[in-house]
Amino acid sequence: MKKLFTLAAMSLTVSVSLSMSVSVNAHTSNEIFTVEKLNQLHQLHDVSVSPKGDTLIYGLKKGQDNNLYQQDIKTGKVSQFTDNEKSESNVVWADDAQSVYFLSARSGSSQIWQKSVNGNKAKQISDFELGVNGFKLSKNGQVFALSFTVKPGCHSLACTVDAKKVDKEKKYNIRAYDELMVRHWDTWTTEYKEHLFVGHVDKDGQLKNAQDIMPNWSSDFAGISQVTLHPKGTSIAFAAKDSSSKAAARDHAWTTNFDIFEVALSAGQSAFNLKNITEDNKAWDASPVYSSNGRFLAYKAMKTPGYEADKFTLQLRDSRTGKTRAVAQDWDRSISSLAFAPDNKSLYVVAQDVGQKSIFSITPEFDEVRRIYNVGSNGDVTSHGSKIYFTRHTLNSPKDVFSIDDHGDQLKQLTSINKDKLAKVKFADYKQFNFKGWNDETVHGYWLKPANYEKGKQYPIAFLVHGGPQGSFGNMFHYRWNAQLWAAQGYGVVMVDFHGSTGYGQEFTHSISRDWGGKPLEDLQKGLDFIVKDQPWLDGDNACALGASYGGYMMNWIAGNWPTGFKCLINHAGLYDMPSFYQTTEELWFPEYDMGGPSWGKETGSDKGKVSPDYSKFNPAAYVNNWQTPMLVIQGELDYRVPYAQSLGAFTTLQRKGIDSRLVMFPDEDHHIRKPDNLVVWYDEVFKWLEKYTKQ
Repeated sequence: MKKLFTLAAMSLTVSVSLSMSVSVNAHTSNEIFTVEKLNQLHQLHDVSVSPKGDTLIYGLKKGQDNNLYQQDIKTGKVSQFTDNEKSESNVVWADDAQSVYFLSARSGSSQIWQKSVNGNKAKQISDFELGVNGFKLSKNGQVFALSFTVKPGCHSLACTVDAKKVDKEKKYNIRAYDELMVRHWDTWTTEYKEHLFVGHVDKDGQLKNAQDIMPNWSSDFAGISQVTLHPKGTSIAFAAKDSSSKAAARDHAWTTNFDIFEVALSAGQSAFNLKNITEDNKAWDASPVYSSNGRFLAYKAMKTPGYEADKFTLQLRDSRTGKTRAVAQDWDRSISSLAFAPDNKSLYVVAQDVGQKSIFSITPEFDEVRRIYNVGSNGDVTSHGSKIYFTRHTLNSPKDVFSIDDHGDQLKQLTSINKDKLAKVKFADYKQFNFKGWNDETVHGYWLKPANYEKGKQYPIAFLVHGGPQGSFGNMFHYRWNAQLWAAQGYGVVMVDFHGSTGYGQEFTHSISRDWGGKPLEDLQKGLDFIVKDQPWLDGDNACALGASYGGYMMNWIAGNWPTGFKCLINHAGLYDMPSFYQTTEELWFPEYDMGGPSWGKETGSDKGKVSPDYSKFNPAAYVNNWQTPMLVIQGELDYRVPYAQSLGAFTTLQRKGIDSRLVMFPDEDHHIRKPDNLVVWYDEVFKWLEKYTKQ
């Protein structure tokens, strides 16, 4: 964490330490960062490095435009690779590095296109009856893995097309269900599911046929990101919850038991034998990846059934022996993504690590873990030779592409996609801090100075509380809760990674389960007390707290258990009444683990039928007699994770008790505010509420 690094951003190179304040704007500027500027930023996606390691292809979302760009890694020269009014995505290089495959709806539906890097016109290589959701390609270029949304039981895409036509002609409109879950995030489930298909190209490089390898499964698989193809196209592995039978699908709403399935492939086969290679593990298995030589299959796995925040440990399966083993299982970090190094002797993984998302190298032969880079939030890791390519964003810089060598040296920024848009913007300085929290254990956080900071002045505090609850705001550039926006409004921003936050070891993360209102509240109280003494420019008597999801729960909890701590509270999609939350949310495994079982009690064991005390002990609705703090309540009506009745309950209580409050509903948003125009309104409501109760 103390290692010096070099950051090239916005035409400015700065050498800094994480123990110091960080700023990439040394010049004077009159522009502050606004939500409108946030919405106008170019957003990077689908970063892909050529097999020769000389060219980048990446997508840039520029307002309504969403095309692909080509960049020479050595010279930095950038040219537009595609130019179409339809979005282009899902970039996959051909192994000869001469062409790129991608998805586009330019012909009317989402299909696969191929374009040469020499500038020739793109050609369409698929023309299926249904749109392709996503795809992957084997290293030999012969086999495609494809995702389609189909009707289970249909053995052809045409069957699904016919079924949809019949549905459209129905004169009634109902939803009927025989099992959970009936809705997820913001969508009511339908009888159509996302299935995995395979297809082989013909002699002309066209993809004309595809077969469903799970035609009778009654649920979705985990998505194309959870698929890997053997380099020779001889097998495919993917993650899914088993729904090959009604019995297997019954518990999907309350189990985390995703498994890895492997299927042998051959051209012209009419049936597929799906082998569950992680059947013995009843917890979560995910992210399968074949090594480039085909010998190994790596994936990540949890140990505790029903616990979505358990540690993901690297697993390695040797195709020669058929044996699988856990790698570096004593390493106390949870893997988020993994990729083989070019020599297949080690893997590059990303894991949250003390407020960062860091890149590590793991060598299975020795169970050795080595940190490569640990500044900011890193991802999209790939490699060529001794070079590692990745994306990174921090609290004061949006996502760009970087490279570094496999020893963690020679850091180089390859793109500056928002250089012009941010040239005159003054970002706030920030710093990571730590203090003694619950049980005198070390707890970390970040502060940001107001963008217009003047020495000697005091500033009101925006006290941001993250959701999850097993999560972290951390060193990241957030597109919904961007700390720089509060700093630009003249607030000192404070964020505490309380007990339960990720990236500080599994025991720290696990400590919030069955203790939602205990350790985290104490950490927040001690953190605020510490930081206002440590940083006297922060006005501890002039603070408002705000959070979403679990952070919103904490606003309701603070209202009843720390009622004089803040001038105001802002609660986005916060849990208000725990028993009713359990009965209306969709992913039941979450409250069942964190709250100690269903709301009516466990069904087995010595405490069968006994209701967990957590549903009353940590229920904000049980403490409303203490409520007195003005609160802004915000909610998306399409939120099925925390249904909007939770916000109605909080607002009804506030109004009935005569506490100043305001309810803002977004009919077309879910658990998050995603639409740019809605985001402008969201921030406007938040800033007005803060201004009403804080003295600038």
